[in-house]
Amino acid sequence: MLPDYHFHSDFSGDSNTPMRSQIEQAILLGMDSLCVTDHHDYDVDSPIDFTLDPDLYYQTMSGLREEYKDRIDLRIGIELGLQPHLTQYYSGLLKRYDFDYVIGSTHFINQKDAAYPEFFEGKREEEAYLQYFKATLENVRMKDAYDAAGHMDYIVRYGPNKAAFYSYGAYQDIIDEILKTVIENGNGIELNTAGYRKGIGQPNPSKDIIKRYRELGGEIITVGSDAHIPEDLGADFKTAKELLKHCGFSYYTEFRKRKPEFKPL
Repeated sequence: MLPDYHFHSDFSGDSNTPMRSQIEQAILLGMDSLCVTDHHDYDVDSPIDFTLDPDLYYQTMSGLREEYKDRIDLRIGIELGLQPHLTQYYSGLLKRYDFDYVIGSTHFINQKDAAYPEFFEGKREEEAYLQYFKATLENVRMKDAYDAAGHMDYIVRYGPNKAAFYSYGAYQDIIDEILKTVIENGNGIELNTAGYRKGIGQPNPSKDIIKRYRELGGEIITVGSDAHIPEDLGADFKTAKELLKHCGFSYYTEFRKRKPEFKPL
């Protein structure tokens, strides 16, 4: 079983799952390692509190890593909801804690959560998607604030028509610019399997984007379920493994102390 490099516990505002439950599930599934990536969306206006207590989080995860060291290699990550005006904040945060892995995701745009219908109000679907990709491009330029760009076309999970009229080709110019920026900066992307569970029938980003990433020379790619409950941990990872092979990868990526480790598929 591939290790899960994107999942959440009750440290995230949208999960009630104790961290021990996620760790035990990973062991049950046969994972050798695991990387927790709880949410930290700082300076946003949301009905859900997506901010993290970094001190408590890192202290708790360090204790669990020691407790479980003979059963699983627990690595400590974080999912940052990126916003360009927070560059200095991210720099300070990431200097204070010795994270293994940092996901940089685009969740909020102009204080609006892209997962809520309000984000789409007054816009055609394609306008909303393009706005999301433009924000993502700005975010991935902050190369030191993340290791891999999270669920790159995440917006498609929540659009009025989801993926029915969506394709890589429709947004190719800006998506290619995002991918080239990620590669030039020495960062990576993730293959996030939650799209299969969210009714779009594909991962985030889509297969065509992952294939294009490889064609452009992209090498760093992690695999994550985006699980908020134990039942979703490692979900659709067999499909993800075959998709990576189809897209030209012979390996996936793990991280330790923010350095990529390439593992054969």
